Amino acid sequence: MSNGIPRSKSRARSLFSTAALVASVALVLTGCSGGLGGSTDGGASAGADGEPIKLGMIAPFSGSESAFGDYMKNGAQLAVDEINKAGGVNGSQLELLTEDGACDPTTAVSAANKLVTAGVKGSVGGYCSGATLPTLPVFNDAGVVMIIPAANSNQLPAQGLDNVFLINGTGTQQAAAAVKYAQKMGATKLAVVDDNTDYSKDLAVSFTQQSKDAGLDVVLTESVNAGEKDYSANVNNVVKAMPDFVYWTGYYQEGGLITRQLRDAGYAGTILVGDGSVDKKFAEIAGAGYTDNVFATFTQTPDMLKGAEAWVASYKDQFGDEPGPYSTQSYDAVRVMAEGFKQAGSTDTKAVIDALMAIDGFQLFSGPLKFTPEHTLSSGGFAILSISEDGTFKLEDDLQG
Repeated sequence: MSNGIPRSKSRARSLFSTAALVASVALVLTGCSGGLGGSTDGGASAGADGEPIKLGMIAPFSGSESAFGDYMKNGAQLAVDEINKAGGVNGSQLELLTEDGACDPTTAVSAANKLVTAGVKGSVGGYCSGATLPTLPVFNDAGVVMIIPAANSNQLPAQGLDNVFLINGTGTQQAAAAVKYAQKMGATKLAVVDDNTDYSKDLAVSFTQQSKDAGLDVVLTESVNAGEKDYSANVNNVVKAMPDFVYWTGYYQEGGLITRQLRDAGYAGTILVGDGSVDKKFAEIAGAGYTDNVFATFTQTPDMLKGAEAWVASYKDQFGDEPGPYSTQSYDAVRVMAEGFKQAGSTDTKAVIDALMAIDGFQLFSGPLKFTPEHTLSSGGFAILSISEDGTFKLEDDLQG
């Protein structure tokens, strides 16, 4: 395969525990005039004859998860603008190209091919794991390095592709946070509900196994069909199992409905939802009064982090709106890619991969970056969020102590 990247034969999957959220964001923001992009100028030219270095982003701009598309695009564009203002990368400017993946595998593969044809040197997108997974061979064959900001199924690093890096915690790390919270809540009987998508199923399987390893009693594992309106049969199965803790691992549309239907069916215990449900629309779908004792596993967002006020102000000034889920991860994906180009002195695929693996301490919102041998974060950085009266998610428990 010309331009292809060989699969790593030595890479093995491993389980990670959720570690502490590290490093003050105030330190991250130091010297960046409200941003994080001031360290990527200088070095040998990476672009051809002054041409911009093109970065591609596949995100959901249509379909059920479209709420996240602009959050991701805006976060990435803010980083691009800051880096370009500071002099660019190795003498070249960055240019962001976006394509709609719609959280649909076929659409996402088409989008990936469009970006490859457009000449992107790096990919900084990927939201739904099920749609991101089939784009991996497209970018691999083209020699395009991927920094994935949101999709986090264990199936992504399990492909063993050297060009694939994740800067969101993995499903294993998120499941570990969920298990830790269940233990802190004194849960004795757990039910796990997924929507049969790659991301959701992966998280559910990992949570179930880790719960059993921790000595917790998983009384039910249930799968639903995404896109339906009536989940009464599934809800009845949950209620009959009599759990005191339910973990929903799917997305917010079904999650909001299932939460409402669980409460209507008489379930009064704790409901925990995965990061795919962290959006204000979850509460809108569930309805007023239905989100009490509902929590989520997620990484901290800028409004939850001390020292991030300047970054939030810059985002609002440029886009006229608040940042949302995955704005910071997308912002950091661009920064990490730019740092790889800078340290490599070019956009050569192997040189960039080697440069990324050599990074040790580069500051992200989630803390100092060092990739594991599987190209995942050393620390997942997941915390527990609760839901405010206005439907927004807020920090409930950072799982420290």
